Amino acid sequence: MHPGVKLRHIRAFLDIAAEGGLTAVARAQGITQPALSRTLAELEALMGQPLFLRQGRKLILTEAGALFRRHALAAVQALEAGAAALRPGAGGVLRIGVLPTVATRFMPRVMLAFREMNPETVLSVETGPHFHLMRLLREGAVELMVGHLPAASEMAGLSFDHLYEEEVILTARAGHSGLGAPVAALLERFPVILPPPTALIRPAVETYLASLGLAGLRPAVETVSLAVGRGLCLASDALWFISGGVVANELARGEMVQLATGRRFMSGPVGMTRRQAAQGAALAAFETVAREVARREYGAAHA
Repeated sequence: MHPGVKLRHIRAFLDIAAEGGLTAVARAQGITQPALSRTLAELEALMGQPLFLRQGRKLILTEAGALFRRHALAAVQALEAGAAALRPGAGGVLRIGVLPTVATRFMPRVMLAFREMNPETVLSVETGPHFHLMRLLREGAVELMVGHLPAASEMAGLSFDHLYEEEVILTARAGHSGLGAPVAALLERFPVILPPPTALIRPAVETYLASLGLAGLRPAVETVSLAVGRGLCLASDALWFISGGVVANELARGEMVQLATGRRFMSGPVGMTRRQAAQGAALAAFETVAREVARREYGAAHA
């Protein structure tokens, strides 16, 4: 690497890549936008090629920029870990990706237990759909992803640590006008909310619908967001196919109910996915806590 490349160049580049522009980054760093622009121009000159494409006010990573970002993230994280190791009591930051299926109940319990045992480590949590978190995992932007088992085609260079089995359920608001009717009739009569096509649980739901003669059922909405799905169900007679963990609290409070589908095959493994080369004391401690919470909440048979 060119000896003129400094850490300030790398940090500025990573922040710009994350924000997609200069204004917010300049404000956060307490410098002027022209000064930040000069820093980026210096880095591109030193690297010998453009790292971003300018599209109006947006900055989009070039192919070279995306490649450089992946390695730059790993390098900065390694430097931060090294600096933290030299400071007693400084635990650094552990970056994890959290899928909706574990975000509302399981992960808060894991994070609170981890905090008690590792108060000096900051947990930086990124949420979003599966494809987004998988990209962050491969780029090194997160060190661990917690959620459903990825497809076999996605597992190259990754490892999966099984925690428990999660059922995909059909749910509705308490007091729904169709409760007690056959599920197939309800699905034909009322608006249906399905997971998006990119969601890992969508194929299982489609298989179940096909078994009822409802293949190709057109949903009213596609989402795995608790805020959106819960809001729609509580305000209407919509029916929602979703991982049970997403609405576990709503079911426990009696706000929503689970409809009997008569099938048990809509389930799948939930666990921790990480790069095989990933390591570190904080990461290992988090995995240990997650396994213990899974054993406590779901039983040894599922841990």
